[in-house]
Amino acid sequence: MKVSAAEADRVTKNPPKGAVAALLFGPDAGLVRERSDVWLKTAVEDLTDPFRFVDFDEAALNGNPARLADEAAQMSMLGGRRAVRVRGCGNSSAKIFQTFLIDPKGDALIAVEAGDLAKSSALRKVFEEAKNAVAIACYGDSQRDLPEVVRGQLKAEGLAIASDALSDAVSRLGSDRGVTRRELEKLALYAKGQSQVTLDDVRAVMGDEAEARSEEAVDAMGAGDFPRLDLALARLKAADVSPVAVVRQAMGHLQRILLVKARIEEGDSLDEAMRPLRPPVHFSRASSFRTQVQHWHPERLFAALDLLFEAETSCKTTAVPAMAALGQTMIEIAVMAKRSR
Repeated sequence: MKVSAAEADRVTKNPPKGAVAALLFGPDAGLVRERSDVWLKTAVEDLTDPFRFVDFDEAALNGNPARLADEAAQMSMLGGRRAVRVRGCGNSSAKIFQTFLIDPKGDALIAVEAGDLAKSSALRKVFEEAKNAVAIACYGDSQRDLPEVVRGQLKAEGLAIASDALSDAVSRLGSDRGVTRRELEKLALYAKGQSQVTLDDVRAVMGDEAEARSEEAVDAMGAGDFPRLDLALARLKAADVSPVAVVRQAMGHLQRILLVKARIEEGDSLDEAMRPLRPPVHFSRASSFRTQVQHWHPERLFAALDLLFEAETSCKTTAVPAMAALGQTMIEIAVMAKRSR
């Protein structure tokens, strides 16, 4: 049975009657594991119990195809239902699961973990077409879902979060549920003893000062804002930030603008074209980024990237001070940005 994204969490927490197995798949490995744990814990609360829980990978299964049925049929020595997890699965094990689901043995609950699978995947088809199994896709949290994830985890620790802190935290998260959980655990530990998480807390735990300073310089460069760029370059020099790292961040920034412009050419609106960016554009820079997308022309973006490639080479191989080479290049690109308006 195929499970919709809207129903994924509900079904994971409450397996349908008669369902003996779930395929958890998708690019978000952290979310795959999280939902796998939730699914299995409906049968076995303690997944460290060796008598009721077993965990193995696809290679072990393919080496011994009968193992799945054997583990599912095995009785727990101390009573209670058993749970089985099979990790890292792909199409090579599809036939084994298909055979098992036709006539499952025992009453074990099974979780099958996989990476991103195409719609035509044989493994997906097995679980989507079976009446006693479910297929649950696990994609990265959207900007719409993340605030609830953040609030929910902090609330469990007895913490509220200020609105500006929530916006900032959300802008830094989303690519992987496991990473998100770990970052929020650190944030909760840092704010322990407080009633509310503040913006300063988020920036102290989840922010990177050098990266933030680099972003300020890169954004000013792309916007053609000379006073802001001059100040940002001075701060980078004072903080002894690596010029090569800034060059690469500037390349990434311009490449993201190119990517968004290409999506717009294919028919997306500006907001639609920005939505898939990972990491997402920080909310404090979103307005500037939109303006840059609208003003920069692709040919000038490619020319600016060429300048940055040359700057990286200069930083590594010439006698010219690396910070001076970086500053000169960023100013030249800011001039190009100004002319693009």
